[in-house]
Amino acid sequence: MPRENRKRGKKHRKKPEEEQNAEHHEHEQAGQDLEPHAGVSWMVSVDDRSDFNPEAPFGYVDAEVKAYFRTVDLQIRDWQEQGMAGTEGDGDTDPNEDRRLFFVAALTEMSGKEKQLATDPDCSSIVERMSYSMDDFIRRVFMDRLSGSFEQLSKHRFASHVCQTLFGVASETISRETRGIFPTAAETSDEGELRTLMQLVLDACEELLPTLSSLIVDPFASHVIRALLLLLVPDCFPSMDGPGHSGSSVRSKRSVAYKAKQGSMKSVFSEHEGQTSHEPVKDAPEEFRDVAKKFVVALRENLDENEVRALAADKVASPVLQMFLEVESGCGMSDIPGSLMDRTLVGLITLTHEDPSASPEASDYLTTLLRDPTSSHLLETLVRRSPDKVFNILWPTYFSGKLSRLAVHPVANFVVARAIERATVEQLGEICHELEGVAEKIIKASRTGVLRALVDRAAGLKTHEEEVVEVICAALELKEQEERRLVVPCILYLKGSRDYQAAAAKAGQATKPEAETQSRWQRGKIDANQDSLEPKTQGAVLLQSLLRLSAPHNQIVVDSIQALRIDQLIEMAHHVTSSRVLDVLLDSPTVPTKAKRSFVLTFMGHFPTLVDDRIGSRIGARLWAFADPYLKEKIARSIIPHEHHLAGSFFGKFFVRSLSLHLLQRNPEQWKDLQSATKQTSSQTSQQKTRVLPPTSIASVAPEVSAVSITEERSANADKREKRNRKARSKDEIDELFDTTLGNKTRKSLVTTATVKNKTDETDSVGYAGHGESKKRKHTLEDSADQDLKNIMGAIRAAPKDDGERKKKKRRG
Repeated sequence: MPRENRKRGKKHRKKPEEEQNAEHHEHEQAGQDLEPHAGVSWMVSVDDRSDFNPEAPFGYVDAEVKAYFRTVDLQIRDWQEQGMAGTEGDGDTDPNEDRRLFFVAALTEMSGKEKQLATDPDCSSIVERMSYSMDDFIRRVFMDRLSGSFEQLSKHRFASHVCQTLFGVASETISRETRGIFPTAAETSDEGELRTLMQLVLDACEELLPTLSSLIVDPFASHVIRALLLLLVPDCFPSMDGPGHSGSSVRSKRSVAYKAKQGSMKSVFSEHEGQTSHEPVKDAPEEFRDVAKKFVVALRENLDENEVRALAADKVASPVLQMFLEVESGCGMSDIPGSLMDRTLVGLITLTHEDPSASPEASDYLTTLLRDPTSSHLLETLVRRSPDKVFNILWPTYFSGKLSRLAVHPVANFVVARAIERATVEQLGEICHELEGVAEKIIKASRTGVLRALVDRAAGLKTHEEEVVEVICAALELKEQEERRLVVPCILYLKGSRDYQAAAAKAGQATKPEAETQSRWQRGKIDANQDSLEPKTQGAVLLQSLLRLSAPHNQIVVDSIQALRIDQLIEMAHHVTSSRVLDVLLDSPTVPTKAKRSFVLTFMGHFPTLVDDRIGSRIGARLWAFADPYLKEKIARSIIPHEHHLAGSFFGKFFVRSLSLHLLQRNPEQWKDLQSATKQTSSQTSQQKTRVLPPTSIASVAPEVSAVSITEERSANADKREKRNRKARSKDEIDELFDTTLGNKTRKSLVTTATVKNKTDETDSVGYAGHGESKKRKHTLEDSADQDLKNIMGAIRAAPKDDGERKKKKRRG
């Protein structure tokens, strides 16, 4: 009974006559309920749905169950933060046995309550965390329990996130199913046949297909549709394949921020499976592509032209429409009259089919999309995915002659940058001519995306590069040849030459001596509002694009970097933004090797200051990797006087360890051979990786793991351990004699000659078994008699002396 209908006072029991009358009244009321309601058939009484709660459509979770899953969440979160560090064990027992037992107990408690837990505000995130650690069979069971309710779950505030995560981690299982790898499970007679996860996804798509047009405008279900499209046709979304993009592309900003607070999401049983930045499956089944085509066709049939255009301005539906345009173009369905792209482009595709030489007038609808913060993203997709004949109409109609206004617009400049990426050689010349007068405003407004796209397109086409450089110099007010030495600081701080010189003089940068050089880590983080010479990300990206131009045209940036003082270079290397420019200087294939070598020599004598920083240590490692053996020796000898200082540094110690300074001081020739072998092996390895796995196919290679391969690997490792034990047991008579006579004291002073191996790049230098290195090092001795004699004599010299006096002292005590 509701609280407001309760009466105060002492309750009294009904008399037997009153109880009989009440029962009779209830029977009559029940009989009336069975009769059909009078009136319209679609009207439902409020009393009939009084128990339904849209926040918990499948019921509430008990308080005890909630408390139990809170402890499960804390334990799994602790394991995810630890990783596999705490699972070491002997070879006879499974290191994950405790975790598996705990996880099985949690899954047993979850059985039968999947929908209630998914819709609960507290337990839904726990279910998401557990889904990363589920194996293939458990994922199939879990998704089978949710089947039939995906439409309702996708519209729920909390269950929609569970559906997104489930579709995200399903790619790993489906990838194994497409290769014929299925988990083994005990078949029960009372249960039916369990469908594969691929079939479960197909059934979920069929369940969502009838209400697709309403789901894409729902604030929660729209994200589920985006995750489902990413699972069905991942090859249509190349920009979302990178780490971190697959999750952020389908979730809202609020959801991404909430996930960041939840910590790492990965499997507690493996370091590589079920991670947050899981990559979509590349070889998706052909049935998935057919279902994606059905989605596009259903959207065409259920929405007319005006409704499709209205979706572009909707904050919820516009990102979903972008993904549908990507799917339509990727499946080859966009270049036909009546497609979604044709409706969004106001019939331009139909016009090209009817009259290819037509030149229509600018549409007010597309002009509005160009300047709208929400719809401009959709127009970027249209510009990037539209057929060539359609783009050749879009450029003169909406961009040509209007770049002076659009390039400085806070929204339209992003669409212009996307259009420049498809510009032809003739169009590129027109762009340089139009932007020459407005480039200065672009720099002042910090909207360098147009200039960056212009430089990248010129570098790709290998044309108009000189004109592009002149446009940028005009934007920075760098007319004279001497003034162009300031191109790097001007672009990095996005200031003209006059503004930069005034700011540098005010900040004391022009007269700052080299002796007062101090790392950013030591002087603390500078607030961008207080320091006008704070490097900008837009400027650093533009400089990186300029360094990728062909050799004669990128020399302006190389000369400007070489003209900087050493304190400016070190400060640039210590900043997280500007340091990326130095990385591209060393990596760009168009920068001459002579310029790179001169850049490394610039830091000679200043490496201790450079590497004593969080970012500078990384730049120092890049310089060391590029240098040849001669330069490496000069760098190493310049660091020897500062070895003890850097060894105590939090960041410099890692750089010093990689130099092997003790080997350089003891045996320089052997150190040179080691560096040469390391350089040669690293270059061969990089060439093999480039030849076997090109950059476009590295992400698509997935390892195949099976029970047979794991068993074979374990047996092979056991054989290797047995061989090492046999080698350790087989000793010479002289070694046994010294071991029994001198004991461990001999090993502490035994000197072994280091040998260099080109295949494995492993070096054994002088070490002490007392420091725990005797088990890790492999003692490789020469077979010659002279080397054996030197080892024996070294052991004899290291033997303890005056044992008799020690015994006498012991007796006196």
